[in-house]
Amino acid sequence: MFKKLAIVFVAVFCVLLAVPTMSPNAAKYFPSWIRPIPLGLDLKGGAQLLLEVDTDTMMREKSAQLYEDVRASLIDRDKGVIRFSNLRNVDGTVSFVVRDGADVSKAKGRLKSVLGTSVDIASDGNTIKLSYSDKQREELVADALARSIEIVRRRIDALGTKEPSIQTQGGKYILIQLPGVDNPEHIKELIGQTAKMTFHLVNENVTNEQMALGRAPAGTEFLPYMDDEDMGERMVPVYSRVEVSGESLKDSQADFDQNNMPVVSTVFDSTGARRFAKLTTEHVGERFAIVLDGKVLSAPVIREPIPGGRGQISGGFTLQQAKDLAVLLRSGALPAPLSVVEERTVGAGLGADTIAQGKIGSAVGVLFVLIFMVFFYRGFGVIADIVLLVNLAMIIGISALFGATLTLPGIAGIVLTLGMAVDANILPFERIRDEVRAGVPTLRAVDTGFHRSMKTVMDGNLTNLICSLILFQFGAGPIRGFAVTLSIGVITTLFTCLALSKVMIDWYMNGKNKKIGYIK
Repeated sequence: MFKKLAIVFVAVFCVLLAVPTMSPNAAKYFPSWIRPIPLGLDLKGGAQLLLEVDTDTMMREKSAQLYEDVRASLIDRDKGVIRFSNLRNVDGTVSFVVRDGADVSKAKGRLKSVLGTSVDIASDGNTIKLSYSDKQREELVADALARSIEIVRRRIDALGTKEPSIQTQGGKYILIQLPGVDNPEHIKELIGQTAKMTFHLVNENVTNEQMALGRAPAGTEFLPYMDDEDMGERMVPVYSRVEVSGESLKDSQADFDQNNMPVVSTVFDSTGARRFAKLTTEHVGERFAIVLDGKVLSAPVIREPIPGGRGQISGGFTLQQAKDLAVLLRSGALPAPLSVVEERTVGAGLGADTIAQGKIGSAVGVLFVLIFMVFFYRGFGVIADIVLLVNLAMIIGISALFGATLTLPGIAGIVLTLGMAVDANILPFERIRDEVRAGVPTLRAVDTGFHRSMKTVMDGNLTNLICSLILFQFGAGPIRGFAVTLSIGVITTLFTCLALSKVMIDWYMNGKNKKIGYIK
């Protein structure tokens, strides 16, 4: 008896999960974790973006940073300067010549302690070469893709966009679906910016002649102001060395300064706070540049030390620009640039028409199935119809519980599942009919019919489950939506047709050999 009650409890619980979806007005009476199943892009309308992760640019930046790290390690005065020459970066390989052969092992040891196993270090005589192996490149690309997806998700969530779908596609692409968004331009702006912020000291020794000719001294680069329409008008000579990285930012918020002008307030973590305090303490009276994606936001003079790890970024922002920049910095810098390679917009009207047509088609299909089952199986057919409707509610409820999104392919998966559920009901009923024809008492025929058909039902549905799992693993986008609903449907079909249906028939029979009314 306990087993039967547990089966009924599970069925009722899953049906209740579907109530907010079937009747949105009833959602307010349910806990917050029981929500209506969200509609996908093809049903609700919205925007779809396909972004490409520029891993080639990322690897060039990695090589450039490796060049700077090698140079800084070799001239580290605290550990002792190692004399070298011909330091260069060619096709991603950084190489240099150690002037004293006795320092080769010392140089390799120091570089290994700084860089770890992230790069391969090889030597040929006095020449040392550093490069990324194919395996290390693959790991960097995979990590960049995973981090890009997470950062894009944080940026979109910070804008209040509901139920976004963000997933990888094809190894270096990110597919973003934004239901309910009809103007993706603002979102494209935000998610496309790398938002890599760094702090550099300004090289005040650069002459006007060098600036005019565009000849930057070694270790210096000319960067434009972000608000310049003509980038050649105002350039800032900044040292290439990064004093403080934006990766040390813990928080950023749009705020107002003493003059009631929009600014971005920043808070560094403990490491960033120490570096920022050291920078502002040792260089009072000098300028430092706040650089975002290769452009200078501002280059203020350090008036006094800033030891608390808190600062403000000003740049003549509007309030919306300050909010957008705060979102970018708070979500983190993208490890590689993103570019939009495909954009698609689905109107809400098209989605509404699809839903209306889908409702009509589903209702007509389910109605015909219900009539068919009652006509051919009488009382047992009524039970099968109830089980079928419970199965449908369970699919919707479980999908909503796990945060799945309902799409057109998902609806196709539900329809296919209902077809398989009808078949899973018919098999035991036909077995029962054969047993009764052979003169077996009805109660025993029911037990035998379910027992003998169980293996067939299990085999058919488990085969479908394996196929749906393979589709989910190797498919993308709509194929995955179809696979999710089909997988959930297989599990609910096995539960309702083999467990719930048997319990309801047992209660209907009530321990008596009743005529079941459909034997011919």
